[in-house]
Amino acid sequence: MTFTVLVPSSVVREAEDKREATRKLGYVARAATVFRADRLVVFPDGEGERRWGGGFVETVLRYAATPPYLRKEVWGTRDELEYVGVLPPLRVSSRTGPGSESPGSLQEGIVTEVGPDGRVRVNCGLQHPISLLLPDGMEVSAGERVAIRISSREPVRARIVDDPLPGFEVQRADLPEVLARPDAGVRIAASRHGTTLSVGRLTELVGRIDDGDLTVAFGAPGRGLPAILDLAVEAVADGDGTVEPDPGFDLWLNTIPRQGSETVRTEEAMFASLAPLNLTE
Repeated sequence: MTFTVLVPSSVVREAEDKREATRKLGYVARAATVFRADRLVVFPDGEGERRWGGGFVETVLRYAATPPYLRKEVWGTRDELEYVGVLPPLRVSSRTGPGSESPGSLQEGIVTEVGPDGRVRVNCGLQHPISLLLPDGMEVSAGERVAIRISSREPVRARIVDDPLPGFEVQRADLPEVLARPDAGVRIAASRHGTTLSVGRLTELVGRIDDGDLTVAFGAPGRGLPAILDLAVEAVADGDGTVEPDPGFDLWLNTIPRQGSETVRTEEAMFASLAPLNLTE
């Protein structure tokens, strides 16, 4: 299953300062982590941006997704990262191998040196970088991130594996491009103007997305997906996916039908929407 979450470049448009914008993005990253998103995609909404746009949003989210033991080496000092101390820890769960051939936890490492005979030095959170043999057919360069399977820390026993990295990947892409990907699966637009999420509809949805691909898109505070896509509210009110012009969604879904606030912040909408979609049959 590939699980993709989309947020607009205007996601921090209501933040009063950079510190608050950074904190907000921390909770966006937390939601992506809690519900095991594979990709967190930032799509452009230039008209909705204010002081902090897509470059800032992408950088802070990429930093948040980087394991703490690699952040200094990967990022150094950047203006966008002035207040990253307020980011909540993600504490990404280590992925454990499914069988006897893949024991141990999976974590991220960064290649610091490429040596001869297919060996590389990798910083993966141990006391010192370690020398590891590349799997057959795998090529890497210095600075590249790789997945490390660690079966023992004392003594160190680890190997590079050709597996997806733990946590989520941050990308910037146009929304139509992401919705058209082969692994987009069921494509849901979260909007207060969509179809109300009822018990019956949730049961139907869980059956469609269980063990399948899923893409969920969110708007920005005070600027939902209809406004971002320049769609009339009436065009998405039925929520049946027959919106014209068609942005590419299968369903427009209102996951907070009784919201008590005029505006639901994006990070709040993420937790409210992804929790029921995370259920199984």
